[in-house]
Amino acid sequence: MEFLCYHRDRPGSMPLRDELLEAHWTYMDGYAEEMIARGPTLVDDETCSGSVHILDLPGPAAARAFAFDEPGYQAGVYRDVLLRRWHNALGRTMWEFAGGPEEGHRFLVLGLGGGPAVDLAVPANPELIAYGPLMSDDDSTWLGTAALLRAPDAATARAVLTPDGYADIEVHRWQFGGRS
Repeated sequence: MEFLCYHRDRPGSMPLRDELLEAHWTYMDGYAEEMIARGPTLVDDETCSGSVHILDLPGPAAARAFAFDEPGYQAGVYRDVLLRRWHNALGRTMWEFAGGPEEGHRFLVLGLGGGPAVDLAVPANPELIAYGPLMSDDDSTWLGTAALLRAPDAATARAVLTPDGYADIEVHRWQFGGRS
C-alpha cells in the first residue's frame, strides 16, 4: 500500500530541524527500500516549510508509525501531518524521473477533494515526477490528488489539476531529498 506523508513545519522550527537533520536522514535510511519520493518543501532557497515522503508500506498502522515516530515529529518540528493512502499512477520512483534532480523548478501540488473524484487519469505531462490520487485508509473514498512535478512556475504547476475540481489546491516549492 502506498502512502503520502506531508509533515508541515511549525513556524520558527528551522533551527530544530537543522539540529535533527542527521537523525531524520538516519530514520529515512531505514525506509530506503520503501521510498517512492522524498524531499523538503521550501519557502525560499534556505527555509523549509515541510517534508514530503511517499512510501510503499504494509498498511495504515505502518504508515502512522512512520509518520509519528519520525524524529522531527517527536521533537516538535512539525505543526501537523497529512497522511493519506496514495496510488502511484506513474509506477516509478522519483529517482527514475528522466529529468533528474537538479534541472528546473519542482513543486508539490496537493488537490484536496471536496466532491466527486477528478483527475484520476494521468495527465499527458512529461514533467511529472510522481502522481496519484489521495484515498481514505480503506481505499474506498477519493480525498484528492497529489503530484510532484517540474514546472517553470507555481501557476504552471497548479494547472496540472482541474481548477474547479477541488475544495483547495496547494502548491509548494519542492526539491529532491535525501543525503547529498
